[in-house]
Amino acid sequence: MIVREYEKDEITVNKVPLLLMGGIVVISLALTASVSLGIFERQSVPAEARAAAGIKPAAERTLRFFDEPDGTVRVEDGASAQVLARFATGEGGFIRATVRSLVHQRRIRNEGPQVPFNLTRWENDTLTLSDPVTGRSVEVSSFGPDNRAVYANLLPVSAKAR
Repeated sequence: MIVREYEKDEITVNKVPLLLMGGIVVISLALTASVSLGIFERQSVPAEARAAAGIKPAAERTLRFFDEPDGTVRVEDGASAQVLARFATGEGGFIRATVRSLVHQRRIRNEGPQVPFNLTRWENDTLTLSDPVTGRSVEVSSFGPDNRAVYANLLPVSAKAR
């Protein structure tokens, strides 16, 4: 009797969810193997894809970013020190996030802000923010048209016409 009562209360697991979970694991392993074996192409690295396609820079500008005491981010031209934009607290979230990720890499390497960042518009109309010090870059165009426009407005006027 005690054994019988225990068996009645025993928790059972339906087989259908277990089979579905197993199927997901099998599909994941199959897709991973197919990429490793060359059946499917790997995700391309933007710089390599541009080089293979012969895409050249259409416009470039060096940029410096400064945090002001009131929380404002000031963006200056790297060559002329002309102020290109100011983003008050609560504004320019995308600029703050992308630059923060690049600055973090500089800090890891004990590098300072002496060398400006590069903003490049390519012939295929994509934008890249790159750090010549660390070799890191952010493909700005991958984050949608609104975020792309924030950086596109920092390019020289003649380069924005496209």
